[in-house]
Amino acid sequence: MNKDLSIDEFEALEYISLLSKNVRPNACVNRNVKRLCGIKLVSYRKDGQLELTESGKSALFAKQCIEGLRNLSHNSPTQLSVEVATFLSKKSYMESTSAGRRITQRGLDCLADIDAQKKN
Repeated sequence: MNKDLSIDEFEALEYISLLSKNVRPNACVNRNVKRLCGIKLVSYRKDGQLELTESGKSALFAKQCIEGLRNLSHNSPTQLSVEVATFLSKKSYMESTSAGRRITQRGLDCLADIDAQKKN
C-alpha cells in the first residue's frame, strides 16, 4: 500500500464494499470518490454503481489486518473476520490460545516496522 489514505477515505472504501445495488452513496463516499477513482481503488460499473477494484480490496484488507494486530497488541477484545484471522494465523502474526487469540513476536515486529515506515 504505497498510497497514504486518510481515515475518511478508508471509511469511504468500507462503505463502498458494503454498498448494495441501487443504493446511493453517502456524503463520505461522494467527498472521496474522485481521488479513490484516480488512484484506482474504486471504479464505476457499467450500471453506474461504485465497486472496489482488486487494489481497493487489498488496501481495505491490509487495513483490517493492521487494526486487528493493533487491537491484539493492546489486549482489546477483537472481532476479526474469518479471512483476517486466517491470514494472520497463517503468517504467524497471531496464535490461538486457550484464553483466546494472542499476538506473536512476529506480529509485534510487523507493527513496529509499520510504525517506523509512517515516521519516514
